[in-house]
Amino acid sequence: MEYTNLGRSGLKVSRICLGMMSYGAKSWRQWVLLEDEARPFVKRALEAGVNFFDTADVYSLGVSEEILGRAIRDFAQRDEVIIATKVCQPVGSKPNQRGLSRKHIFDSIDSSLRKLGMEYIDLYQVHRWDPETPIEETLEALSDLVQCGKVRYLGASSMYAWQFAKALYTADLRGWRRFISMQNHYNLVYREEEREMLPLCRAEGIGVIPWSPLARGFLTGSRVRGARGETVRSGSDDFADSMYFKEMDFQVVDRVAEVAEKRGITRAQTALAWMLQKPGISAPIIGATRMDHLEQAIAAVDIHLSEEEMHQLEQPYQPHAVLGHK
Repeated sequence: MEYTNLGRSGLKVSRICLGMMSYGAKSWRQWVLLEDEARPFVKRALEAGVNFFDTADVYSLGVSEEILGRAIRDFAQRDEVIIATKVCQPVGSKPNQRGLSRKHIFDSIDSSLRKLGMEYIDLYQVHRWDPETPIEETLEALSDLVQCGKVRYLGASSMYAWQFAKALYTADLRGWRRFISMQNHYNLVYREEEREMLPLCRAEGIGVIPWSPLARGFLTGSRVRGARGETVRSGSDDFADSMYFKEMDFQVVDRVAEVAEKRGITRAQTALAWMLQKPGISAPIIGATRMDHLEQAIAAVDIHLSEEEMHQLEQPYQPHAVLGHK
């Protein structure tokens, strides 16, 4: 496994991050794996040198955090791993059980720490931009969490570049802790982040940890033209179908298949190798519901694509509407 600093911070993370959204309760999503099925993935990731794990309070409404916490206590030492979770998305039906108000942030950090069974979180991320809360209130609350020792570093997730820039300069202006990472929507079939967000992150020294680097399995060929996929997730993931299902998206998938076949590697490894070579990318967040998914992701770290292969993969892309900010 290779490691890199997350942006300009001193925090060293593995080049692959294991996302925990796939583990929790089937009452939340039908394709989610239960705890007994999930634990081997955390154990294998640790054995392979992965030290970076990403979850959120909204994933299975906290069950994902509980599963991760128990697995880490059984398979690793706390100071060996980087634990990331998130706050913002609704975790209940009441008005203060969502968003980035000081109240919800303080309630959520205590809930996440309790479910994880940990004293602190390494990377605490705002899951989305909250238009109903002043960014000053959010940043001051997050900075206070770092000051009191419940959080080590702060990160953000999908938003517009102007919003992220506003958060960064507001933190600098007020002397508050700034975000060190951006977890954004980025993959071979959705590259709109290359216009503004990725250049901003490179200029500001922000580590980039993209979600859905395989487009929720779309880049692996899990879906076919004119029909839904055969797996439980591909057959029931309406969110993915709303983002990736245009003919231009399938043309990118076809190109991934061509490069993969010539290389003698899988489509997943091809798409991940492409991302790992893009400037400023720290660690894509991968999901795994089969052990070979995880093994392929780990192996992708050692694959180097040529400039010609990178161009071949990128050539079919056509612009998209903004996706993934909600």
